[in-house]
Amino acid sequence: MPIECRIQQLLAEKKIKSKDLAEKIGITPQNLSVLANGRAKGIRFATLEALCKALECTPGDILHYEKSDSTSEK
Repeated sequence: MPIECRIQQLLAEKKIKSKDLAEKIGITPQNLSVLANGRAKGIRFATLEALCKALECTPGDILHYEKSDSTSEK
């Protein structure tokens, strides 16, 4: 998938445990893990907003789009 989730990198940079972040933003550690490991099909804006507030970042710091070479442009 060309969209990469960078929650793990932000957690490491800010020295925050995923369990603590999940508790702070009001989601289960399992749901945070699904997001952080790129297995989620989507993310609610409310969750994205809570992540941004807790990690003191912007949505662009959390989600990164990398154009795939296998996709042909028309």
